[in-house]
Amino acid sequence: MEYQALAKDILGHIGGKENIVSLVHCATRLRFKLKDKHKADGEGLKKHPGVIMVVESGGQFQVVIGNHVHDVWQAVCQEAGLADDAAPVTEEQGEKTSLGGQLIDIVSGIFTPFIGVLAASGILKGLLALAVVCGWLTTDSGTYKIWFATSDALFFFFPLVLGYTAGKKFGGSPFITMVIGGALVHPTMIQAFEASQQAGAAANAFLGIPVIWFNYSTSVIPIILAAWVSCWLEKQGNKRLPSAMKNFFTPLICLGVTVPLTFLVIGPVATWLSQMLANSYQWIYVLAPWLAGAAMGAVWQVCVIFGLHWGLVPLMINNLAVLGHDSMLPMLLPAVMGQVGAAFGVFLRTRDTRLKMLAGSSVTAGIFGITEPAVYGVNLPLRRPFIFGCVAGAVGGAIVGFFDTHVYSFGFGNIFTIAQMIPSTGVDATLWGGIAGMAVALVLSCVLTLIAGMPASPAPDSSPAVVNAGEDTVLSPMRGTVLALDQVPDATFASGLLGQGAAIIPADNKVIAPFAGEVASIFATKHAIGLLSDSGIEVLIHVGIDTVKLDGKPFTTHVKVGDKVQPGDLLLEFDRQAILDAGYDLATPIIISNSDDYRDVATVAATAVQAGAPLLCVSHQ
Repeated sequence: MEYQALAKDILGHIGGKENIVSLVHCATRLRFKLKDKHKADGEGLKKHPGVIMVVESGGQFQVVIGNHVHDVWQAVCQEAGLADDAAPVTEEQGEKTSLGGQLIDIVSGIFTPFIGVLAASGILKGLLALAVVCGWLTTDSGTYKIWFATSDALFFFFPLVLGYTAGKKFGGSPFITMVIGGALVHPTMIQAFEASQQAGAAANAFLGIPVIWFNYSTSVIPIILAAWVSCWLEKQGNKRLPSAMKNFFTPLICLGVTVPLTFLVIGPVATWLSQMLANSYQWIYVLAPWLAGAAMGAVWQVCVIFGLHWGLVPLMINNLAVLGHDSMLPMLLPAVMGQVGAAFGVFLRTRDTRLKMLAGSSVTAGIFGITEPAVYGVNLPLRRPFIFGCVAGAVGGAIVGFFDTHVYSFGFGNIFTIAQMIPSTGVDATLWGGIAGMAVALVLSCVLTLIAGMPASPAPDSSPAVVNAGEDTVLSPMRGTVLALDQVPDATFASGLLGQGAAIIPADNKVIAPFAGEVASIFATKHAIGLLSDSGIEVLIHVGIDTVKLDGKPFTTHVKVGDKVQPGDLLLEFDRQAILDAGYDLATPIIISNSDDYRDVATVAATAVQAGAPLLCVSHQ
């Protein structure tokens, strides 16, 4: 039910299901392609407690959810009537985007459906390498062979899998393009390639045209180009052929034309392009590997923020297919660990319970390669930790580049990447260099964040400066950080059920009167107080979340029910540290209980507010 409610809210903020062209999800994000991006309310969606961040990039409206994105995606698909994650809802293509945006959209649409099993296969390959190096398994054992086949199956049959997802992305039948991929890795074709490598082998031809044989297992670009050609032919056939014929003849034309065309033209050209890309990257890398590592370590997380990192994924996979190894992925691991270290520094330094819990969970997710919670939820809002994470990533990336570290299977930067960096010849300096780069990034970002990553809290005000306010203004009853009410970690307050208002994360231990009026109620546990202003505004001040369970121990009241108060009068005090030590959130809702009597309740304070400064303002009907 929680995911269904979130799905409904997401659909409402993106302009409804009618505004969706297509939807896919990756490890942490829902990736929408919309008909009209102007109908989407990104700023409103960012405020939702179930949403980490909203990013518009690469022609996509990306909603960052976190590790449970698959559950939310299922709920959105159910609410929107989507059959699966790659099927377009309509044939309309939505707004035009730039060429770069279209390429990012194509790449992410093709690779995201199987990104989880892709990373899992790479990790399993790395763990097998580790097992062999440590002597736990031998390559001729049955255990090794079964697990090796498991880890290698996806990569060997890449053209099959990519044929399916590319066919869906290009708007054609995925089964036709999957068959084309199957033809590329068919045993007959592999045998023909192996025969062509032998000296004096006879030339083969298709209708008299010589065929240049390649082994297309593990290849990426040939099947994607072939799928695009097939989908184009399929659309033309469906337009021009009679309905009684197109169900059979359109697939026949696609297969009969595209497969030979792939072996004769598309495959050789794409293979040449693949080799050129791999060799060009290798040429640049060899010039200054430490500089390449520093650059990648510094900018990778910035690319992730805007979803631009997908443009590098095919290059990594292509390097593995052509060269047998990739040097880019190890350089990205320090960038990941830099953000993890910064979040850990926040966890160690902050005394805010809510931020500490968020930072702690972000560290756990980041170790396994999911950095969005750390970046969006912790480091980026505080700014300095994110910068320190990028700086540490650059230093660690330079170390990785200097030691010429490679991976030998695909994955995403996480703790398991260490196993994927083990060469077939055994442990050597390249592995230790990769581990050193990761460790330096983690420790350096943590230390920098502990030293200077968070702004120091201002000194407590012994006597708050109370301003003269009108009868429609509610002053802040405490000093601290203003929080939107819908971000309060309590459904009753966040929903507005008790009234509209705001919340404050207190920076000291005092609650003062926010206007002239009287004390209407004091809870027996002293954690909340109700006030009535002379102008009729009813206010509830609730110190902390679930603090009723503390039975009044950290609270001291200085007024009683019926007392008249003036702005700035001390109402109650609380032991801030005792509440934190007990594990409770300090977020303090300030609610206007009779909100229905007013046309609007607006928050007029900035992010940080002093006690006695204007906080809320009501507008009359």
